[in-house]
Amino acid sequence: MKKSIIKRLFIKLSKIIGYEIIDQSDFSSPTLQKELNEDLSIINEKSIIIPLGEVKITKKVNSVLIIFRTNTDVEIWDQNKKRLFEKPKIEYSLRALNSLIKSINFSKTKYPNIKFKTIIVDDKSKEENLSNIKKLINASGLDIDITSLNHDKYKSIIKQQKNDQTFSNLASLLQCFELGKEYSEDLVFFVEDDYLHFEPMMEEMIASYERIASQVNKDIFMCPADYPYLYMNNVKTNILIGNKRHWRTINQTLCTFMTTKALLNKYWDNFYNTCLDRNDPFEKHLNEIYTKEFCISPLKSLSLHLTNVNSSYGLSPFINYKKLWDANKITDA
Repeated sequence: MKKSIIKRLFIKLSKIIGYEIIDQSDFSSPTLQKELNEDLSIINEKSIIIPLGEVKITKKVNSVLIIFRTNTDVEIWDQNKKRLFEKPKIEYSLRALNSLIKSINFSKTKYPNIKFKTIIVDDKSKEENLSNIKKLINASGLDIDITSLNHDKYKSIIKQQKNDQTFSNLASLLQCFELGKEYSEDLVFFVEDDYLHFEPMMEEMIASYERIASQVNKDIFMCPADYPYLYMNNVKTNILIGNKRHWRTINQTLCTFMTTKALLNKYWDNFYNTCLDRNDPFEKHLNEIYTKEFCISPLKSLSLHLTNVNSSYGLSPFINYKKLWDANKITDA
């Protein structure tokens, strides 16, 4: 009886002074009132990973602006190859948006106090395709707006290109960056319409951002995909612990990544210059940023870039591609 009273007092005192207790005898945390196989972290407050302990969150997330850019006609930009499964491009756009919606809704149940806003930048979709996109939006229950790509706005800004596809790609990317600069308040996630996302993607991105950015004490960049081309050179990397998986430092991304409003403003010239001409590589000016700032990608992947099966910029390793593809089929589209 005496031991029980002392134990309760000790638990109460620990909670008051901000410590958590682990009872390994019954695999629980009395202070958190959870079993150890549950999620022990508290968003915007602390990240707890057994056996590494607790990280106090100093880089708190209050809102996420998602900017999703679509072109529902071009099969693979700048290539004549077919994508995995060899379907019309609209099929990839719809499944990509469906998977993103699922991931946002999943995250909203975990983090109800974080504000999510999505803007779709659409490049001249046919009315039928646009109608199917709107059906998904209307059924989502999310705050999602559609805006059309303004080609005329960028004709005097972007250098003349060899074909309309390249110009449109540069223009849509610049419009996305400008929207991020204007409307983001905290995190901003630029995402293309040929990525399928696992349902916990957004949750893991947010919680891992808070933990890792708090540890390194600076804003960071995050890529949701584990690209195969990252393994083709003998480049040294650091392995970090995120929320529920490992992350690795990288020095290259494509154009799907998450960062902060502060870093978008700090490196605006790099973002802007990426879109003025077809660079080699395309993301040259973005990659320059990663020589100065942390950029990380997950192990294993949170998102799948659906390109050709042989593309080094595409399919992440150790993923059941068919299962993820089937899980995001639009039944009434």
